[in-house]
Amino acid sequence: MKKILFFIVSITSVLYLNAQETDNLLEKANSLFIDGKYQEASETYENILKLGYESSDLYYNLGNAYYKQNVISQSILNYEKALLLAPNDDDIKYNLELCNRLVIDQIETLPVFFITGWIRNLRNLFSSDLWAAISIVLFTLALTFISFYFYSKGISFKKLSFWLGFVLAVFSSISFVFSNQQKNTIISGKTAIVLSPSVTVKSSPDASGTDLFVIHEGTKVSIDDNISEWSEIKLSDGSKGWIKLEDLGII
Repeated sequence: MKKILFFIVSITSVLYLNAQETDNLLEKANSLFIDGKYQEASETYENILKLGYESSDLYYNLGNAYYKQNVISQSILNYEKALLLAPNDDDIKYNLELCNRLVIDQIETLPVFFITGWIRNLRNLFSSDLWAAISIVLFTLALTFISFYFYSKGISFKKLSFWLGFVLAVFSSISFVFSNQQKNTIISGKTAIVLSPSVTVKSSPDASGTDLFVIHEGTKVSIDDNISEWSEIKLSDGSKGWIKLEDLGII
């Protein structure tokens, strides 16, 4: 019993100290940013990330610090990470749009089926955690109405309870799917930002491969495959090829 208690106290102490250190670094980074010391601020924000702390606000502030240093590729990378955690944040979207206007490669996006786009926009209204919370609430309400269906005596109320329970269960399932998709997007590492000033895209994962085209820093790509230190990337217009992984910042 004493060992278990000691273990719990030790873990709690470590978590408290880490949280205190994170708060101190965050306060320091914010002060550095306000004072115009943007490089020191970005370095401090990066140190907070190394401690394992993540949030949309942290990535947003880091993106702002890089933007003030005119490091556009890192700004875009961190705004994109912030947007994954807060997909409906207007400030993040606005700053990201400003940075994307400065990217050399203005690549057209292939059109998507309108229903696919509508579903994607609906999914991006909330974060993974919020969709999960909505799913739980709706599922609880669905169970409540279904129980009314089994235990109520009035025919009209039984029908109403059944259909309400059914509809709520459907929406609960949809919310769960959206939550899972948002979570998979965050952890999949299937999108990236080009960090090198310019990169020649190859036809194969080899330096001797045929040169296909050149892309520049700040361009967003999808990652289809990885072989050793090479990644097969795909642009929003459908163009594909291979570049070195070191030239990318994974979102």
